[in-house]
Amino acid sequence: MIDTGVARHPRLPDLEAGGDFVADGGDGVSEDCDAHGTVVAGIIAAKPQAGQGFSGVAPEARILSIRQTSALYDYANRQDRKPEDPPKGYGNVNALAAAIRRAADRHASVINISLVSCMPSGVSFSDGAVGAAVRYATLEMDAVVVAAAGNTDDNCKASNPGIDPLNPTGDPWNNVTTNVTPARYDDYVLSVGSIDQNGLPSSFTVPGPWVGVAAPGEDIVSLDPRGTGTITGKYVNQSLSPLKGTSFAAPYVSGVVALVRARFPELRALDVIKRIEATAHAPGEGWNPSVGYGAIDPIAALTAEIPRTLPPKRPADALSVRLPVPSPAPPPDNRARDVALIGSGSVATLLILGLLASFPIRRRFGVREDN
Repeated sequence: MIDTGVARHPRLPDLEAGGDFVADGGDGVSEDCDAHGTVVAGIIAAKPQAGQGFSGVAPEARILSIRQTSALYDYANRQDRKPEDPPKGYGNVNALAAAIRRAADRHASVINISLVSCMPSGVSFSDGAVGAAVRYATLEMDAVVVAAAGNTDDNCKASNPGIDPLNPTGDPWNNVTTNVTPARYDDYVLSVGSIDQNGLPSSFTVPGPWVGVAAPGEDIVSLDPRGTGTITGKYVNQSLSPLKGTSFAAPYVSGVVALVRARFPELRALDVIKRIEATAHAPGEGWNPSVGYGAIDPIAALTAEIPRTLPPKRPADALSVRLPVPSPAPPPDNRARDVALIGSGSVATLLILGLLASFPIRRRFGVREDN
């Protein structure tokens, strides 16, 4: 886990220190000022506890914690800061690249990155070191790298457009307006978008041609970094804010990846990514930039037979099928109606004839009465 550190918690007994890129002398498990990393770690590996319905996706997993960022730290010797100014936060892409390599060199089988760096398209984005690091981790060290897709309500101010309805089969990479790292290195990274409880894309999830799958990112429950119980939110500016974000969708996927790696130890990293994507619940078009190949299905990921190849990350072509022309309906059978009408007409005719024939007979035999 590359995050804000993980606080030691009784439900995370298998926690290892991986280092600290934020504070001198830190080890990645001595503190989690932001609470973010502990929440992420709980989603992955919290042990079950009687009386509490929450537990991690892979409670037998071991967590290697590397602290790479914190919103509550600042750069040393910052000249523009006034005493009343809040910290700008600490963490950069070079430190992220170094953290990824460290996790890979420590033989992590899954590397969860619940943080992103965003840059508008067309602006120079010096994230080559991150790209090299995830390639090294995936291809050389056989680690599955799982990364959040990013949120529009934090440092990803803009959002990539969806599929162009006038050109639905166009290459979605041509429409990118916001680059997200490390998610955009999708040859080596499994990028995760967020969905709500109804399976719809969360309003804050950043779409992109790199999104692989989606997982729950709203109404989150996880471990309390300052206690022994669970939390559903944290205080921001003296108000309780619910836990939500692609940061919390990613560890759900990382937990499933850990289970798949235990179930299929022979699979290489890219094969594990393929299995997760192939068993997701795909949207109607087969893939879209908000949820990728769809919501993860842990049971299917552990049991299903999967195809040899996956379609590319773009909507499937529209199907055109010639439907057979239906045979004409048989003519209606009116025989019963005709017989009934003929019979009724015959009876009516006979009655009329009988009535008319009775008039001369009555006149012939009639009696005339005179007063």
